[in-house]
Parts: sequence; structure tokens; C-alpha cells
Amino acid sequence: MALAATACNNDDSPGAKNTAPPVSADKKRELPPALTKQQALAAIDRYAAVNNKANADRDRALLDTIEDGPLYAMSVSEYKETEGLTKSERKPYKPWAYDTQKSKLYIPRIAPGQPRWFAAALSGTKGKAPNRLAVFAEEPQHKRWEMVSVADLYGKDLPKVALDADGYASAVAANGNKDVAAGADLLRSGVLDNFATGGQNSGKKVFAASKASKQQIKVHDETGKQYGSQGTSTFAGGTNRYREAYALKASDGGALVFFSHTHTQTDAVARSGLQINPGKDDRAWLHDIPRRSIQYTFVCNDAATVPAKAAPSTLLAYTCARTDASGPPVNSAPLPRV
Repeated sequence: MALAATACNNDDSPGAKNTAPPVSADKKRELPPALTKQQALAAIDRYAAVNNKANADRDRALLDTIEDGPLYAMSVSEYKETEGLTKSERKPYKPWAYDTQKSKLYIPRIAPGQPRWFAAALSGTKGKAPNRLAVFAEEPQHKRWEMVSVADLYGKDLPKVALDADGYASAVAANGNKDVAAGADLLRSGVLDNFATGGQNSGKKVFAASKASKQQIKVHDETGKQYGSQGTSTFAGGTNRYREAYALKASDGGALVFFSHTHTQTDAVARSGLQINPGKDDRAWLHDIPRRSIQYTFVCNDAATVPAKAAPSTLLAYTCARTDASGPPVNSAPLPRV
């Protein structure tokens, strides 16, 4: 059973920590950037090089030196999914790299005591426009930069981040910020509603129409009817372990917000006498054992632009990965396949 790994969740988690006191506009211009542009590009190149080595051998320890947070959980789950396949089912690994010449960097100036991070619009194809939005954060203990979030960009328009004369951005609070209309917590609720109801409740209140929101609604519509009268598929929020959120001031006074969420998708047969037969991509968790119901857990990264005043936000990017699957097995002879 192949299911779309593109659904999303609600959470009331706090935003990124901001331990430093408020800083005036004049002082912000004097603050040093989190790192230089050359250092950011080097961090992106290092990520791709080490990621290729880690992926080739599914080396979790090596991967842990360049990824953290939700992205690391998503990548490890992909390793596990691959390990559930037979050797003949596994596709040969193809090395890749980001085209740093096409990268757009959003490096904030950071006050003393604040976490050091930066964002980037990245191109996974040489010569092509950026198609992903990523966040890198410094791992304080080892003083190294790790990617913590990356999301597929829907559409070609990049966010309009406010940059100073030197090309650096300003970090703002991702939650509880009086200068923006919606924080990360509210954005999560809108994302979850897109999947749970097709955006009929908070989804249409939080978000304006966009390609990313429409894609989430499409997942809701298509997944919800995949079994017809023989079964159901429903989405719900899950426990979110990844509470960090990041935000940059936008040129219109609003913000570009990066956040993560966790959601579940529960598939169930409509009546006794039916069973769900897991597909090969589920084998690592479900071991080809028929089930009467299956609950999938997804960890996802998202990015949205938020206006300065009360108005709908715009979802720009999201990416999800299945990180778990479980359900009661069928302890009887094979039954009609759903």
C-alpha cells in the first residue's frame, strides 16, 4: 500500500528561544551576522559532501554531524525505509550537490546570547532557480553548522526578506511577536487543518490560497477517498518533539517563518472481513503483516510568510517524511485486499 508522505500537524509548542533583551534598530545594524556569506556557502557545500558519504552507507553517526532536529529524524526514517527493501528493490544511490552559485542567503544579525542560524533558498539542480528553503543552525558544543530544516518550495517566487546595506537580515521572534499577524503555533494549526478537513476551518482563516496549501488540500482529498467504501483515512496532530521555530523580517514588515510539525494518518478498514496489506515502503515498520488499521507518523518542515498586520499568511514550502507506522495485525487467513 503506497501512501502520500506529504501531510502535516498542529502543535502549541513555543517558538525559537530569544534569550537576549530587545535591541534597537540602530543597535541591530551594529550587530555581527551569524556568519559571513562565504562561511555560509562553505557550510552548504560541506553539508552536501558529507551527506553523500552518509547516505551511501546509511551512516547515522556521520549524518548526525551535519543534520539535527526534525531533518535528522526524517533522514534516519528514510534510511530505515530503504533497509526494509530487498537489495533488488533498492535504487542505486546518486550523489548530488546544491548549486551554491544559485543560492540565496538570508543571514541574520545576531545579538549576544541568541542562537546562531541562517536560512537559504537552495537549488538542487545546477543552473536552475532555487527550489528548496533550508535552515542551518550552529551546534554550540562542537561549533559546527548543521541543517535542521529543509522544505520543497511550491512555486518560483522567493520570499522577500528585508536585507540591510550589507545584505544581512534581521531575526524576529517566531511566536508572540506583536509585529506579525501569526506565529508558528497558529501556522501549525492552519497546516493541520489543511490536511484534516481540506482547510475548511482554521486552514482557510490562517492561509491565503497558494500552491503549497492547495497541495496539502489535494493530499487530504485524494488520501481520504483512496479506499472508497472499504476503508477510511484520517489525519490528526501528533506529539511534536521539534519545537524550534525561526523567523526573519520581511521587506513588507511581516516575517518569513520556518517551523516543524508532526502529524498522524490513520487508515482503517470499514468492516470486518477486510484487511490492509502493507506495501514494500512500509515493510521496515510493518513487516508485510496484514493489518486492520495502521497509524502512520510524519515529521514535516514548513515555511510561510506572515504579514505585519492581521491578514492571511502564505504557505510557501513544506516537506514530510514517514517516521513510524504501527497497527494491530490480522491473525487469520488472507482476506480480500483493500
